[in-house]
Amino acid sequence: MEDAYDRAEVTAEQALRRAEREREEAAADREAAARQRAEAAADREAAAREREEAQRLRDETAASLELAATDELTGAWTRRFGLEQLTRELARAHRTGSSLVLVFVDVDGLKKINDAHGHLAGDELLTLIGEVIRAHLRRYDTVVRYGGDEFVCAMPDTGADQAHARFDQIAHVLRLLNPEHSISFGVAEAQPDDNLQSLIVRADEGLLDSRASRAGAPRSGG
Repeated sequence: MEDAYDRAEVTAEQALRRAEREREEAAADREAAARQRAEAAADREAAAREREEAQRLRDETAASLELAATDELTGAWTRRFGLEQLTRELARAHRTGSSLVLVFVDVDGLKKINDAHGHLAGDELLTLIGEVIRAHLRRYDTVVRYGGDEFVCAMPDTGADQAHARFDQIAHVLRLLNPEHSISFGVAEAQPDDNLQSLIVRADEGLLDSRASRAGAPRSGG
């Protein structure tokens, strides 16, 4: 009997020790799981911070690029970025066989305004002309400040007659705002063998012809 009793005590003690080990192991497992959850949460927070930082950098880069690409006076594309955009538009027209019209615009008498009223008056005129041009073109048309008093505008899927009519309207609006405000412009429709330079040259020649015609004399060659 005593041996059986002793064996029962040993078995009970073993069961207690086993239960204690199981409790300790379960507690360790729970602690490990809690650590893993905490580490996972920290990883998620770190990943979220990294995503936010990456997005902030992308936004800052996009804002800097937009600032660099936009002429602060007229709201048009700057020459460098604008010429890249015009090149893309011409390549698209060649690739798809669609029409593309380039309009070369010159602000009449800007130097005279600068000399008579100061450069601030000239800047105000350029700002106004930039606003009027952009307001009367489509959002996907490209307006580039090509030089001090020159703009180049690309109008995809448009014919030369439509472009002429649109810029006649722009010139009319400017005269309504101030009879002394005027622009000259020339229009060239892209041909399959055109590159950007040849297209700009033809639009510029159209501008000179238009200005000479208004002056009542043919433009001399050379």
